[in-house]
Amino acid sequence: MKTFQIQCKVEIIRILRNRYFVFWSLVMPIIFYYVFTNLVNSDIPNKAEWQAHYLMSMTVFSVMGSSMMTLGIRLVQERSQGWSTFLRTTPLSNTVYFAAQMVGQSVIHVFSIVIIFIAGALINDVSLTAFEWVMSGLWILLGSLPFLAIGTLIGLMKKVETAAGVSNVLYMVLAVSGGLWMPLEVMPKMMQAIAKWLPSYNFGSGAWEIVRGGLPDWKNMLLLIAYLVLLMLLSNYIRRKQEAV
Repeated sequence: MKTFQIQCKVEIIRILRNRYFVFWSLVMPIIFYYVFTNLVNSDIPNKAEWQAHYLMSMTVFSVMGSSMMTLGIRLVQERSQGWSTFLRTTPLSNTVYFAAQMVGQSVIHVFSIVIIFIAGALINDVSLTAFEWVMSGLWILLGSLPFLAIGTLIGLMKKVETAAGVSNVLYMVLAVSGGLWMPLEVMPKMMQAIAKWLPSYNFGSGAWEIVRGGLPDWKNMLLLIAYLVLLMLLSNYIRRKQEAV
C-alpha cells in the first residue's frame, strides 16, 4: 500500500511539472472561457446561463485533453525511454504502476476542476448551488474515464511524435464536434446527429444538464460506460499482442 501511495505521489508531481499540461489543461481553457463569454458572446441572451454552460464546457475540455494527451504522451515517452522496461526489473508490479498512473491523473483532474471553477466564479461571478458545483465536479471526474481509456490507447503508440499528433487532432475534433466550443444548435443537422453519439458531447451534456438544474440523461451515462468498456477491452487486447511480440 505504501509503495502505491509513493508511486501516486510521484505521478502527480511529474504531471504538475509538465509545462504542456499546465498550458493546455489550465491556461488555455481559462483563456477560451474569458474570450468566449466576455468578448465574442458578450451580448448573448440569458448571459448568466451561458456563462455557467460554457464554464462546464471548458472544464470538460480541460479534463478531456489531460486524459488523452498528458497521460497518452507520457506513457509513450516512458516506454520509448526504457522506463517501463526498467520498472519490470523492480519489485513494483505493472498493476501498481498502471493504477498509480490512473489515480495520479484523477487527482490532477480534481485540481483542474477546482481551478477552472474558481476562475469561472472570479471572471464572471458564476453562481451555482452547492449541489450543482459538487455534482458537476463529480460528473466531470467520473465522465473522464472513457478519455483516460483513450489515453491508454494513445500510450501504446511507438513514437512520441505520432502520439502527440494523433492525440492533438483527436482532441480538437472531439471538442469541436462535441459542442464544447460552440452550441450544438448552430451546427448543421447532420453534425448534430453525429455529435450525439460522440463521447465528448455526452460528457459535456451531463454537466450542462446539472447547471440547468437537472441531472445527466441516462443515455449520456450508458454511452460513456459503453465507450469505457469498449476502449479498455481494445487497449488490453493491443497491449497483450505487443507484449507477446
